[in-house]
Amino acid sequence: MRASGLNWQGLMEQLRQALPHCEVTDQSLAYFKYPKRTVSVNLPVRMDDGSIRVFRGYRTVHSTSRGPSMGGVRLREGVNAHECEVLAAIMTLKAAVADLPLGGAKGGVDVDPGTLSPHELEGVVRRYTSELVELIGHNEDILAPDVGSDAQAMAWMLDTYNENTGTTSNGVVVGKPIPLGGSYGSKDARGRSAALVAARVLEERGESLSRAKVAVYGFGDVGRRAAQTLAAQGALVIAVSDQDGATFASSGLDLDALSAYREQHGSVAGFATDITPAEVTELDVDVLLLAYDYGTVNAGNAHAVRARYVVEATNRAVLPEAERFLAGAGVQVIPDLIASIGGVVVNYLEWVQDASNFFWTEEEIEAAIDQRVNVAVSDVMSVARTRQTDLRTAAYALALNRLHSATVMRGVYP
Repeated sequence: MRASGLNWQGLMEQLRQALPHCEVTDQSLAYFKYPKRTVSVNLPVRMDDGSIRVFRGYRTVHSTSRGPSMGGVRLREGVNAHECEVLAAIMTLKAAVADLPLGGAKGGVDVDPGTLSPHELEGVVRRYTSELVELIGHNEDILAPDVGSDAQAMAWMLDTYNENTGTTSNGVVVGKPIPLGGSYGSKDARGRSAALVAARVLEERGESLSRAKVAVYGFGDVGRRAAQTLAAQGALVIAVSDQDGATFASSGLDLDALSAYREQHGSVAGFATDITPAEVTELDVDVLLLAYDYGTVNAGNAHAVRARYVVEATNRAVLPEAERFLAGAGVQVIPDLIASIGGVVVNYLEWVQDASNFFWTEEEIEAAIDQRVNVAVSDVMSVARTRQTDLRTAAYALALNRLHSATVMRGVYP
């Protein structure tokens, strides 16, 4: 389902398009071009059969100009240093758009979790964390969940760090189980924010989600929550996909029944009318929500997209060459820097709770996420209106201004 094409050049080209709309010059953009550091680590792990297998892990810290870095750890076959560097830079931009005192980071291990036993996966996660112990911390670099890593993986990371350092520092990891200092809303924030942002953008354009037809590519935690939130606002979710298939119903899917079906059968395939995942991106709908991974819409399939709005509920779901085509076709892309911002916001709130050892209720967390997401969307739309530009360029301009301001005030260490 995932296309290749995540690259630094594409990101920098889009950032340069934002330069005329902000105070940052191409010269000062040089600060953004280079991550603070990227490390690679070899991870020898004893497998269940007694053999030793060596995995490759990575961690990039892109920026700490606005605060300690924070970013996900993805457990997925094919992860490499370059991918981590691009995604860490996007995390820096996203934190700046949300106006959070954080920088961006990203890490991962080149592994297919589905091929490992729970014991073997725990060994990979713990070994990865132990190799980074001297580089991470609640005021240095904070680990977060990502593709392939869940609350259990974050619990292993937390325990490994504390055992290695002799501390009880909960804030070094976010996305943890609630009994270990996790936060309410951690699984739902990104999907919920994508739906709320879509509603705001449509409202700005004099439209409504009521009876709007929606297709969701990727029915994991993010896609499921986004679909439920969109449906609660009156949208008609007619198709969803996962790694193993896709299902379609022109009159709308019963999302509660679909979630129960997927839990029982392991896939959405067979629930209603079967279609291919690729066909989900080609449906004639009002909103196509992308909740799988980067590169879902690319140069090879952009011409087939018929949605009027494409929502990036995950990082870089629309590649630059595809976005150029979509813009020419009149398709509005709602970029990841605002559509998926709920994830970094809830991670920030968990970090703050751990630092203060004071925890908010589920209702308070949800309200805090919505408030910060709404402010960020308003800020981006204000720039877009003032500068007469698209939402991604506006988000980049807003983020670059905030990063530039912090960098100038800090100065360059001689």
